[in-house]
Amino acid sequence: MTPEQLSSLVRSVVAAAVERGTLAVAVPDDVVVERPRNPEHGDYATTVALKLAKQAGRPPREVAELLAADLREQPGVERVDVAGPGFLNVTFTSGALGQIAVDAVTAGEAYGRTDAFAGLKVNLEFVSANPTGPVTLGSTRWAAVGDALGRLLTATGAQVSREYYFNDAGSQIDRFARSLMAAAAGRPVPEDGYAGDYVADIGAQVVAAEPGVLDLPEDQQQERFRVRGVELMFAEIKTSLADFGVVFDTYFSEATLHASGALEKAIGTLRERGHVYEADGATWLRTTTFGDDKDRPLVKSDGDYTYFAADCAYYQDKRSRGFDRVVIMLGADHAGYVGRYKALVAALGDDPDQNLEILLGQLVNLVKDGETVRMSKRKGNFVLLADLVEAVGADAARYALARASVDQQIDLDLDLWSRAASDNPVFYVQYAHARIASLLRGAADLGIATGLDAGDPAAVDATQLAHPREVDLLRAVAEFPRVVTAAAELRAPHRVARYLEELAGTYHRFYDVCRVLPRGDEEVTPTTVARLWLCAATAQVLRNGLAVLGVHAPERM
Repeated sequence: MTPEQLSSLVRSVVAAAVERGTLAVAVPDDVVVERPRNPEHGDYATTVALKLAKQAGRPPREVAELLAADLREQPGVERVDVAGPGFLNVTFTSGALGQIAVDAVTAGEAYGRTDAFAGLKVNLEFVSANPTGPVTLGSTRWAAVGDALGRLLTATGAQVSREYYFNDAGSQIDRFARSLMAAAAGRPVPEDGYAGDYVADIGAQVVAAEPGVLDLPEDQQQERFRVRGVELMFAEIKTSLADFGVVFDTYFSEATLHASGALEKAIGTLRERGHVYEADGATWLRTTTFGDDKDRPLVKSDGDYTYFAADCAYYQDKRSRGFDRVVIMLGADHAGYVGRYKALVAALGDDPDQNLEILLGQLVNLVKDGETVRMSKRKGNFVLLADLVEAVGADAARYALARASVDQQIDLDLDLWSRAASDNPVFYVQYAHARIASLLRGAADLGIATGLDAGDPAAVDATQLAHPREVDLLRAVAEFPRVVTAAAELRAPHRVARYLEELAGTYHRFYDVCRVLPRGDEEVTPTTVARLWLCAATAQVLRNGLAVLGVHAPERM
């Protein structure tokens, strides 16, 4: 019995008491159950009686005793104790607890999935780095966290579309084109241009693709370097992200907004709603009406659109595609962006608290021998995604970047994350999975009939799993669906990583004291088979959890 199943059971007991007339309360939509800190207090505890007492007009312990009497009659419940002011401490039978392992194995990849966000259509935008350089370390953190968040939301029932918005219009693209032109012609890049060996590489590729480009008039030459350069740079960005395991459903070009008239349409909508005005030769959106610290320009006095005008059009485009919620992941240096974006959402008639989420993330530093290091081989003043992957591998990089809360700055220790040792968190978790895989191969080599291959629950006696270390592991496996749901609700993939580390530790402690495979002439017993199912259940959860983070679960290490 999982926590979710117990929650439903307690709720049904409350509903039955209400229907009988022995309890006059509104049946709660959800009942919170938690694991007691002291295992002697039972498998799970709930404060539902305390929360219902006031409604019922009765002492909490009286309500608790009423519910406890009904719970004791339910299948799978061994004992219910009323503690303190009215806590309900519930202990399962060994069979009910052991069934958790059976459920995890038979559910397979579906174990842990919930319907918490069923029906919600989410547009998840992350990375969105300008196509003027390779993917840097800061964007790499968003790649790891954003992809994991997309997987989490999908696992909890949401329809998620991952989107990369690339700014291929405006002054920074012009500076990029001029930098490419200069590098290709053997001149120093402009003072406000882009530096790094990659600029010379792409400039040379443009010349190779269009041999006569340097002979064109300057304006035509710049246009060709702009178009071809952005194309080549963005192809490299896509490739590096794909090698990192991150692929987007949509790559959205800002230039298409300008070409389609979407900016004019968005400004027209805002004007019709009475939020646009003219001043000092420019066109403004009155964002102060919606809590922004100052109004924002949409069209500058020289007639050029601002980036904010493109933001208005882009948000409107997302909503027109049927997304209920727009989630945008940004670096902490964009904190000032939040107020104005919420204001534009409100100005367009939406609810910023329902239709918009902006997540801000802190910086990442690479550390080696206790000191911050710069590793780029391309002579730009940045560390690249490729540098990090080369140093520690894609799995370790993804895990390390997703393991910490995004509002926390992290120092990523290259020595730690590159070594095959138990103090390396990703190695620790992956090793637990590989250890179980080896154990299951050993069982197959011994010809032990477990029913695991067929997923046959009739082959296992779940009541055999009663050892304290087995119970600890069953409880840990049971927590996975709740962890996934909470991580999705809180937009916190790091909770999955921390859970996996706890699960791996719980498994290792179980393995140290509970022999699984028989030795020598020892017979295969029902306990042997039950423990193999428990091991398989743990491996399944480790696989499912690592998959949420986009990390592999190796069979061998």
